[in-house]
Amino acid sequence: MMTDNLDGVRDHYHAIGLTERLKAALAILGPEDQRLTPRQLGALDQFHTRGLAATAELGELAEISADMSVLDVGSGVGGPARFLAAAHGCRVAGIDLSEPFVNAAHYLTERTGQTGQVSFQTASALELPFESDSFDVVLLLHVAMNIADRARLYREIRRVVKSGGRFAIYDIVLNSGEPHYPVPWARTPATSFLLTAAATREAIESAGFRTLVWQDSIEAARAWIAELRESGPPPSPNLGLVMGPDFAQLTANLGRSLMEGRLGILTAVFEAA
Repeated sequence: MMTDNLDGVRDHYHAIGLTERLKAALAILGPEDQRLTPRQLGALDQFHTRGLAATAELGELAEISADMSVLDVGSGVGGPARFLAAAHGCRVAGIDLSEPFVNAAHYLTERTGQTGQVSFQTASALELPFESDSFDVVLLLHVAMNIADRARLYREIRRVVKSGGRFAIYDIVLNSGEPHYPVPWARTPATSFLLTAAATREAIESAGFRTLVWQDSIEAARAWIAELRESGPPPSPNLGLVMGPDFAQLTANLGRSLMEGRLGILTAVFEAA
């Protein structure tokens, strides 16, 4: 069953020809040999609610510093990894189940000149390709809702984070009902495995973590959604390039589900016991 789940998630994020589309779209920012900044890419590589602002906030809450080794689990096309490496001077590794996303992450990281500081590989969050006690900080941004076996996910993260290290999450949680499908992480309920905030905390603490920061981020998310609705279509290039032509519908359904209280947004930081 787990293999079926992973295959379904992989299919959802199987963006054929993504790197070529990115190359074409980024021509608007300058020639191929022109270096770009992580902030310039923020509209298309921050695949979570509140975008760059949320990434920056999580980096601060996790107290990331230049001497740290950081892992971004479910790194997408690499936006948070590049931004945090630039902002804090840390080394960041990213893993993602989607090979097209990882290939795109490599390309975008070359464009920002960060290949010596930021790396990516295709792998499952349930079988992280790293030695135990490898990282000072592990990040999980809008990823867990695609993973059915939460106990295994959090145990695997606990394995690779050093004792005393931090695990920081920014995730969508179940509140008062199922979301309106399709949403950005799942076109049907078959690849959506939402937990409540309380169940999430229990699963993470059971894996060997102690809670340091726990905050409900729903109001900030709702304000962001309201702002997006007022401002109209996002400037190009944007996340629609990554997720395809139905992206507007996916984000509209997420916004509606958050506004109606069906879903919540959780920001939390834990310490590895």
